[in-house]
Amino acid sequence: MVLLTREDAPDIEETKRHTPAFYNIQNLPWHDWVMPETWFKLLNINPFTGGFTMLLKVGPNNTAPVHGHVGSVEGILIEGGFGYGDDRGRAGDYVREMGGINHIPNTDDDGMVMFAVVNGPLMGYNADGSIAAVVDAKFMYGLAAAQGAADHIEKPADW
Repeated sequence: MVLLTREDAPDIEETKRHTPAFYNIQNLPWHDWVMPETWFKLLNINPFTGGFTMLLKVGPNNTAPVHGHVGSVEGILIEGGFGYGDDRGRAGDYVREMGGINHIPNTDDDGMVMFAVVNGPLMGYNADGSIAAVVDAKFMYGLAAAQGAADHIEKPADW
């Protein structure tokens, strides 16, 4: 096994940061999200993939409307639990939802809070199956900015 060591490191200058690396998420209030009894804290966006990173909070015994994932979603359950039928996760569990799926998750009796990395847009549907909403990085940035909760995120110049 090869280990990286300071002794073997080349003489490369450390990159100078123009923004802080850390942000206290306690400074962000919870805001209503796009589904009933859901709230979010937007942490970051990826304008190239349409993905975003957030904290997601969902109320107890909540069944989400059917929605689709263009890209995969990865998350860590921080509080509570949710799942799909008998496939359930609880606080401390890692979840991976594949891109290209449609599903209807539901929360446990205590709801849930999850750190989520959304690797592409989410699709909401109308009753006839047509697309009602595309929830992507730009949409999420606008939602957070409207609440004064996006100052920690660098807005792309072309938005």
